[in-house]
Amino acid sequence: MLVRRRLLHAAAASLAGAGAAWLLPAQAARHTPPAAPAGGGDYAAFLAGIRREAIRQGLDAPAVTQALDLHAPNAQVIQRDRNQPEFHLTWAQYRSRVLGARKISDGRTAFAAQRNVLEQQVLTRYNVSPGAVMGIWGLESAYGTLTGRFTVVDALCTLAFEGRRAKFFHDELFHALAILNAGDITPDLMTGSYAGAMGQPQFMPSAYVKYAVDIDGDGRRDIWHSMPDIFGSIANYLAGSGWVGGESWGQEITVPDSVAQSELGRGHIRTHAQWMSLGIRQMGGAPFADPTTTGAVLRPDGPGGEAFMVYRNFAAIRRYNPSDFYALAVGLLGNEIT
Repeated sequence: MLVRRRLLHAAAASLAGAGAAWLLPAQAARHTPPAAPAGGGDYAAFLAGIRREAIRQGLDAPAVTQALDLHAPNAQVIQRDRNQPEFHLTWAQYRSRVLGARKISDGRTAFAAQRNVLEQQVLTRYNVSPGAVMGIWGLESAYGTLTGRFTVVDALCTLAFEGRRAKFFHDELFHALAILNAGDITPDLMTGSYAGAMGQPQFMPSAYVKYAVDIDGDGRRDIWHSMPDIFGSIANYLAGSGWVGGESWGQEITVPDSVAQSELGRGHIRTHAQWMSLGIRQMGGAPFADPTTTGAVLRPDGPGGEAFMVYRNFAAIRRYNPSDFYALAVGLLGNEIT
């Protein structure tokens, strides 16, 4: 699972229609030192300790020194981390913000431009739906247009020093240093969100280490600029999360208001036949084609609201972000785009 998801509520992404909700304008990446070190103690001593530890782990000393050429905690990172807004949106509100006409139109344009790359270079290797890849790309970075302008090592050093989640960010920092050590990217080009989510797929460094792939064959896993690598890394993440080729993530359905909400949810898996016995049907009233297929029913806003039948590929999307709203939005956006 992308560890960033534990830090950021998926609803925040809806305000900008992508991961951009927690990003600042370009100039925000330039920071001024806070009045006092956020975590107490001396930041230079902290960085020196990180450098010694990295070299003990076998990382290249000049590369580590270059990456850690920092002078003060990033005040903008601290501000963003300490003032994450909370949103309590209904599914209807979330859907209207994330799946607007512009997002769908932009996605169709982007898919038309990148279809050959996606289908010929990526999906021949990973038996994953193009809609799922496009949906994630659209929600995470608005098709690559909003990826964050913080230097990742700067942000992670700040958050590791700050102390609120020091171990988590310490571990992510060392994954980032290992990526730099491998030569996939340079420190100045390793940019992302204030929380360290990187590139167009918004991978945390630990997810990058596990799932990023080099599809274009240049010897680097470039999730910032290379479309084959970007799509391939997303597809590899889904494949590694249990995606089953040839199966749907889910579909919108009709559920009688008489069906109790307690009977629904991801934990209640039944066959189509069992669901149909409760009056549940496909949109338009048609019965499900295969009565033996199993799935769960989600009705996020309760009786009177939209409802969905979701299958095991829905769980693979949730590994990217453990939010039902997010996974539904990915699936629906992908359907509209592709």
